[in-house]
This record gives sequence, structure tokens and C-alpha cells, in this order.
Amino acid sequence: MNSSYERFASVYDELMQDIPYDQYVQWVKKNAPAKQFPKLLDIGCGTGTLSLLFHEEGYDVSGIDLSEEMLAVAYERIQAKGAAIPLFAMSMDELEGFSELDIVTVPIDSINYLAQQEAVIETLRRIYEALRAGGQLFLDVHSLFKMDVIFLESPFTYDDGEIAYIWHTEPGEFDHSIYHIMTFFVKEEKSGLFERFDEEHFQRTFPAGEYVAWLQEIGFSKVEITADWEQKSPTEDSERIFIRAIK
Repeated sequence: MNSSYERFASVYDELMQDIPYDQYVQWVKKNAPAKQFPKLLDIGCGTGTLSLLFHEEGYDVSGIDLSEEMLAVAYERIQAKGAAIPLFAMSMDELEGFSELDIVTVPIDSINYLAQQEAVIETLRRIYEALRAGGQLFLDVHSLFKMDVIFLESPFTYDDGEIAYIWHTEPGEFDHSIYHIMTFFVKEEKSGLFERFDEEHFQRTFPAGEYVAWLQEIGFSKVEITADWEQKSPTEDSERIFIRAIK
């Protein structure tokens, strides 16, 4: 990703208010309660919203993210809550230093930011190595429909009086990949003027069956696929695919 992470981190939470983080927590709790699965690593933890929710549910949480700016926001949020959540700047496909984890989460399409198939498989392999026997992986990805149809319906716009954006998309060079090109306007408190900054992000997804095959080849003994927060099987127009795998 080529972007001004410091500015994006400052508006990220405002723009992610429609994400039902509580449902993510409930999905994990239902299948891996904290008493039996206490040690949780949140990969792509961003500004720490989900990590804190897991902490409040009794999990022993650590987080990693590639963006130091995102982690700085997460650190402030965690400190304000008086929580103890270690944070590390690390690329998910270079995951190291963790072992005997009970749970690994890769939430909110974080793994779709990996451009190369090899990096996706390496990430899954490293997660497998970091989990204990019986440990569980929870992740979600954009569906092919979301990537190939929904995203190409841009431009998308947003304006709440304080933050506005224009969001264009273009097909990437790989199948099922997208460039997100966003122009933000953020109102400054003192002057009342709007500051402009630009972001460009790249995402790529794969057919759900490929994720399943990779997980099984790596050694996961059970892989479940659901869609769109509903714990139902995916359909052709599902937008978000949820994957749970057990080592």
C-alpha cells in the first residue's frame, strides 16, 4: 500500500463505524471461549478496536499490524482503557515470535492486502506454526462478487460535515484485485477549513475453495466457511467470506 498512513489512521475509526465488531467477537466466543482458549493474537489489529473488545471478554490479547501509525492510535486507545495489550509492528507474512497460541484472528479483510498468493499461503503457514494443537484461526475475506462487482460500482462518496471522501476503484493486474483510490477532506478544528489528503490501497482475494485447499494442505484439520455475518453458507452474491480453521 502506498499511502499517508498517519492521516488515514486519524479518520479510520470514523469510517469503520458500520463494521459490527461485536458480531466478530461473538463468532469467536461461540467457538473458542476465553476460559478454554485464552491466548489470542489479533493480526491486522489496526487502531485496536477489536483487540480491546476481545480483552474485555477475558482474552489475553496481543496485536500486530504493518502500520506504525495505526498502532500508535491503538496504543493510545489501549492506554486510555488501562488495558495491557502488547502491540508489534510486523507484516503478517513475516509473523514470528509467537507460539502455543489458542486463537489467531485476521479480521476485516486484512489478508486481502497481500498482493502475492505466496504471501497469503506463507501467512497461513506461519499462523499454523504459531497455534497450539487444537488452536483456532478466524479470518474473513472479500468475496469474488464484492471484488469483481460491488467495488467496481464506484465512485462512492461520503460527507458528514467533518469528513468527506471520494472513493474511486480500478481493476488490479491480477484476477479479483482492486486499486482503491481515495481523496479525503477533513475539517480542521481551529480553522474550520478542510485539509485534503489522498490514499491508494490495493486488495486481492481468491475463491473461497482456494483458501480452504491451502489451509488443508498446511495441515488444518477442520475448515468451516460461512458468509456475511450470518453463519450461513456463501451464495453467489455473498460479500464477505468467513473462515474458521482448527489445527
